[in-house]
Amino acid sequence: MSKNISLFKSYLDTDTPAYKGGKSKDEINFDGPIYKLSSNENPIGASPKAIAAMQAKINNLFEYPDNTDLRLREALSTFYENKLTPDQFVTANSGVGIIELIVHAFLGEGLECIACNPAFLPYISFPTKVGAIIRDVPLLGKDYNIDIDGIIENINNNTRVIWLCSPNNPTGTYLPKKDIDKLLTKVPEHVVVILDEVYFQFATADDYTTSLPYVLKGKNVIGVNSFSKAYGLAGLRIGYAYSTPKIGRYLSKLQRPFYINTLATEAAIAALTDNEFLDLTVRAINQGKAYLYPELEKLGVIYWKSQANFFTIKPAMNPQLFEEKMQSYGIMVRPVGNFGAPGCVRITIGKQEANEAVIHAMKNIL
Repeated sequence: MSKNISLFKSYLDTDTPAYKGGKSKDEINFDGPIYKLSSNENPIGASPKAIAAMQAKINNLFEYPDNTDLRLREALSTFYENKLTPDQFVTANSGVGIIELIVHAFLGEGLECIACNPAFLPYISFPTKVGAIIRDVPLLGKDYNIDIDGIIENINNNTRVIWLCSPNNPTGTYLPKKDIDKLLTKVPEHVVVILDEVYFQFATADDYTTSLPYVLKGKNVIGVNSFSKAYGLAGLRIGYAYSTPKIGRYLSKLQRPFYINTLATEAAIAALTDNEFLDLTVRAINQGKAYLYPELEKLGVIYWKSQANFFTIKPAMNPQLFEEKMQSYGIMVRPVGNFGAPGCVRITIGKQEANEAVIHAMKNIL
């Protein structure tokens, strides 16, 4: 027997950075209120309907959850006005869980995907774990425009996945519908386009679009979503995706029984009907932008107007040093160099008190 046979997969022994979530408040040493603006969490909390639904089930935790996610998929179908059937949805324990599901469904050793940095780190780190090859086609210019020609040039017979995010994390910019339209006319049938739209409720641009119109036309497109941001359920870890019937059935083959826990299931189903809370959330984000943008301009800070619930700046100092200085004021922010945006810092839009604290700290730091 050959001595060169290894137990370990060579492609896992790499220096590709692993995806790690942001810090918790407990890691911050500050004697005063701490404003966690590093993880794009909902500034006003969790959906009251979701909380009530969990409380109604709290005494049933000794029972196994639903064997399948059918009730949640039926609720999602209703949410999308029955334009999609329950079989066109798949669920997972977070949007990140959906990304991992897609990786295992379409990628493997020697197969390729395309990412467009700056981008959400799992588009890079997760494919690496299965031995896939990542081709980076960076977004272009100061406005982070999609390089359609660059994407098309990088597609070959081994390409299976194109990762897109709109509104984009970490830049907050978005992909205009005309650009997605153009791209999809040139993508071959052996490639699926992933449109991560977890921030779609916050988008206000007239030419913004989700995956829905493309899925309804039968395109190889998957829309990725989460309950973490708009509904304030980040602690429950629950997300979903939707696509064509064929892709939906294919993805469902990878799902496990009892994948979504009882409380997450009930909360998600209830949250989908909590329009009042969603309206309050979106209003809070829009009001935050209306306050923050003029203040940032007064300070001369380089920033990007956002279609999401956060904004990104390029401070006139090392991002890690800026993070430390902001923490000295009790404010948690997120440097995003590892997302492909060197020199930049992402800041969640919070309640007015938190937004004012951000501007106060910047006036003293910058």
